[in-house]
Order: sequence, then C-alpha cells, then structure tokens
Amino acid sequence: MEQKFPLPPFSEETARQKVQMAEDAWNTKDPEKVSLAYTIDSEWRNRDQFLKGRNKIVGFLTQKWEKELTYTLKKEYWAHTDNRIAVRFEYEYENKTGDWYRAYGNEMWEFDVNGLMKKRYASINDIAITKEERKYI
Repeated sequence: MEQKFPLPPFSEETARQKVQMAEDAWNTKDPEKVSLAYTIDSEWRNRDQFLKGRNKIVGFLTQKWEKELTYTLKKEYWAHTDNRIAVRFEYEYENKTGDWYRAYGNEMWEFDVNGLMKKRYASINDIAITKEERKYI
C-alpha cells in the first residue's frame, strides 16, 4: 500500500510539512513526481477544469508547464483538521511570448489514511505583471 508521510490525523506541524512538501514537489515541474502525492483516483478542480485520476493529473501538469515557463510557486499553510489542509498560494510564470503573470489562489486538500491526497479543489486568479514586479526570481 502506498503511503506518503506524514499521515493524518495532522498536527499543525505535520500539516505544515505537507504544505512544504507540496511546494517543493510542484517547483520541480515534474508531473510524474507531483502526481505521486495523489491517490490513483484523486479528484481535482483546478480553475474551470475537473479531473479524476493520476493519469489526468500528469497530462494536466504537463500541459500547464509547457505554457507556464519560469514557474516559481509559494504555498502558505492556512488551517487544518484531522485529514484536511487549507492552503493559500501564489506563483509567477512567464508565457511563451515573454509576458509575466502572478497567480493567486486557495486550495482545499483532503487526504486518505495513507497520506495521499484524494481531493484537491483550487480557486485561482491571474494578474499580469512586469518582469520588474516579480517577487520570486
């Protein structure tokens, strides 16, 4: 049985560890690696897209990082319960035409008993920024 430590029920310390692990994984821009934090049948809502399953997650992330270049993400622990974590995040990216954006959002995560994320709901908004306005270089 796959396990991804730390396991629920979460303390504030272990919830913060999960958030940092997610930030670190997403900043690799490796869809396969990122997908291993999710259950095989994980459910996602990302902006206006609804996905189910690791294969869909890998495809989604592959397309995402083909468009969102020079990607840097920061996640912030917000709150938790036994098997759920709320996160605030922002990330910056450059697109293929050289335009820069900062995305802001919130995520709600739910984990199974093995510490794999079974639900991820993300609300995200983008704003255009100049290269000079970047926070994360």
